[in-house]
Amino acid sequence: MVDGRDGKKANVDPKLLELLACPLTKGPLTWDPERGELISRLARLAYPVRDGIPIMLPSEARSLPFDDGLPPPRLGGPS
Repeated sequence: MVDGRDGKKANVDPKLLELLACPLTKGPLTWDPERGELISRLARLAYPVRDGIPIMLPSEARSLPFDDGLPPPRLGGPS
């Protein structure tokens, strides 16, 4: 995924990724380097990263279809 302005791929600092959570579900996010997005599996949203800055606004997020290959979120307590 090209970041758009300087032609470089977007990237997220791994330490920052540990601190970020989905603003809707408060659940974890995973990094999709191909698209340059942070993925919330629980909310089925992909938050864009622009110029290395995560845009954590639900209005800016892309909805993920159910047939996108992501495993369904694991719900419930410990097994």
